[in-house]
Amino acid sequence: MTTRLTRRQLPAAAGIALSAVSALGATEKPAMLGGPKIRTAPFPAWPRFDATEETALQDVLRSGKWGRSGGQYVKRFEEAYAKLTGAKEVLAVCNGTSALTVALHALGVEPGDEVVVPPYTFIATVNAVLRQHALPVFVDSDPETFQLDARKLEAAITRDTKALVPVHLGGNVCDMDAILAIAKKRGVVVVEDACQSHLAEWRGRKVGTLGDAGCFSFQASKNLNSGEGGAVAFQNEDVRERAYAFHNSGSGTKSLGSFMYASEGSNLRLTEFQAALLLAQMTRLEQQAKLRMENGTYLASLLRQIPGLSPAGQYAGCTNNAFHLFMFRYDAAAFSGLPRAGFLKALAAEGIPASTGYTPLNTQDFLKNALASRGYLRIFGERRLKLWADQNHCPANDRLCTEAVWFTQNLMLSERSAMDQIADAIRRIQAYSGELARV
Repeated sequence: MTTRLTRRQLPAAAGIALSAVSALGATEKPAMLGGPKIRTAPFPAWPRFDATEETALQDVLRSGKWGRSGGQYVKRFEEAYAKLTGAKEVLAVCNGTSALTVALHALGVEPGDEVVVPPYTFIATVNAVLRQHALPVFVDSDPETFQLDARKLEAAITRDTKALVPVHLGGNVCDMDAILAIAKKRGVVVVEDACQSHLAEWRGRKVGTLGDAGCFSFQASKNLNSGEGGAVAFQNEDVRERAYAFHNSGSGTKSLGSFMYASEGSNLRLTEFQAALLLAQMTRLEQQAKLRMENGTYLASLLRQIPGLSPAGQYAGCTNNAFHLFMFRYDAAAFSGLPRAGFLKALAAEGIPASTGYTPLNTQDFLKNALASRGYLRIFGERRLKLWADQNHCPANDRLCTEAVWFTQNLMLSERSAMDQIADAIRRIQAYSGELARV
């Protein structure tokens, strides 16, 4: 729960924070007020690479087989990623958005269907639903975890609901026990958006393997990175076959090499170059994931001791957090009213980059324009779309978007002392927040 201090409590809180700074020997003023910068070294760059990646790319180049057809690297990556995650089947695709589109198509999401999504996610989650000409129905966020609030999920399901798309945001994990139970009860499919959560776990199982399909992104910022790329994990061979045909211009594995087609489709194939990069990057993935988990857990323990900060919590079933993002809520009242923008500016001056994260996806103009289009009006009708607009409220998420602060995953690859520096910088900012608020 967010800490909220009264005006009488603020001086005391500031005194506690100043004492903490003194105890750490960091009594200097913040950098914005003329003090020394806490961190002068850059945080680890991303991506990381060495001769492993260079050799892999050269092998593909020299083979003359740069696309999936006739190559070996895409197939090798699919097999390796299936083994790593515990998925029965993996299909590599050209990006995370395509992974979501392929999964929804393979599981039968069609025009006129409803798909439940969270409002706190990247636009790709909703774009994939819109590409199927289905209706995205938003379920509010749980501010404690930044994830979809499963307690509000069942009320959003109607007879037209075909799929639920829980997003394991920032490397954390949704409440999959509740989500899977509701899906089974209501007869809807579950597509896990695990694009930010490589190697995250729910009760010891890798995310992306719990629902009917699991989607991953390998875009440049992701913990497993090939610039662009994606994958879909399946537990059903028939669904994987439908997905393969769709991503391969309608040509299934049984019709390869002929000009006979199994279905409609698109061209969403991964290249051999990307697959080779992914295999090389996977040689470090588990070690990097372990370091992020250790640093993220440690940093959360430090920031929970600072009044006004609420690091994102985890549900009891989350046995591994991938920390693609380190997220916390910021309460300006505990910082003498210093606005979040001022807090971020003061952090940046200390050598610590941070951002505000997402804005409410459910209220953006692109979505209103899509649903007001001729196609959507034909499929759903004015009455249904007006009802959607009337019900499209996510107040907890609206507030979350005003309080959130993010650190990106590369910060979690730093040495342990960097986590202490982050906490020290925030304590210093809090101790002098009254002065900073006047700058």
